Amino acid sequence: MHPYFIAFDPVAFSLGPVQVHWYGIMYLLSFGLAWWLGQRRVAQGRLPVTADQFSDLAFYLMLGVILGGRIGYMVFYDTPELIHHPLSLLRVWEGGMSFHGGLLGVLVAALVWTRKHGLVFFDVVDFVAPLVPVGLGLGRLGNFINGELWGRPTTVPWGIIFPGAGPEPRHPSQLYEATLEGLVLFLLLRWSTHGRKDLNRRGVVMGLFIAGYGLVRTSLENVREPDAYMPNFPLGLTMGMLLSIPMILVGAWMVWRGVRETPTPAAAEAVPVAGTRADEPA
Repeated sequence: MHPYFIAFDPVAFSLGPVQVHWYGIMYLLSFGLAWWLGQRRVAQGRLPVTADQFSDLAFYLMLGVILGGRIGYMVFYDTPELIHHPLSLLRVWEGGMSFHGGLLGVLVAALVWTRKHGLVFFDVVDFVAPLVPVGLGLGRLGNFINGELWGRPTTVPWGIIFPGAGPEPRHPSQLYEATLEGLVLFLLLRWSTHGRKDLNRRGVVMGLFIAGYGLVRTSLENVREPDAYMPNFPLGLTMGMLLSIPMILVGAWMVWRGVRETPTPAAAEAVPVAGTRADEPA
C-alpha cells in the first residue's frame, strides 16, 4: 500500500487580491538564509568586503538568479514558446525556472560585481558557493508542495501517487533532490571550508559545488520523470543530463586546477556585520 500525496494548496495565503504561493515563500526563505549565512562569512573575513559591499553583491546575485533562471528555462525547456511569443519571457508568475540558467546568471552577476570592486573572481564564487545549497533544498521542497517535477513510476514502498500524474506510485524525486542538492552539498562545502585546510585554494569550493551538483542531478535524472514536451535524446539522455554532465567536467577541472596552486592568501580583515562575531561558525 503506497501513501497518497497530500494535495497541498500551492497558495499559502491571500492578502486581498494578492495570492502568496508556497514556492514564492521558499524563494524568500532561500534569499533570507543565504543573506544570513553570507553575513557570518563576511564577519569571519572569508571575503575582504564591508557589510555594504556584501549587500551590493547580494543584490547582484538575486538578479542573476531570477533573470538567469527564467531565461534559462525558456531557452532550455520552452524554446518554441519563446520563439513564437517572446513576451512569455516576462510571465514569471506562470512558473518556470531553470537551475542551470540561474547558475549562469549568478556567475555573470558575480563577474560584473567582481570587476566593479577589483576583487578576484574565484575568491568571490568560492565565497558564494556555500550559500547556494540551502536555496536548492528549499526550492525542491517547493516543487514537492506544488506536486510538480515528480519521479518515474516505482514499486519502492515509499512511492507516492501524485495528483495529475496517473494512478502509479512514483519516486518522490523532489525529496531526493532536496536532500542531496540541499543538505548533502551544504555539508560537503562546509567540510571543504572548515575541515580541510588543504582545500583552501582558489576555485576549489566552487568546483566542488559545480561537480557535486552535476553528479547528483545526472544520477537523479534516472528516477525523475522527463518533461513530456522535451524531445528524445540519444542514449536515453535527458536535458537535465546534457546540462549537468559538462558541470562535472568543469567542476573537476576547477578542483584539479585549484589544488595544484598555492593556498589562497588570507583574506584581509573585513568590517564585522552588526550583531555578529568573527569567530562565529557558519
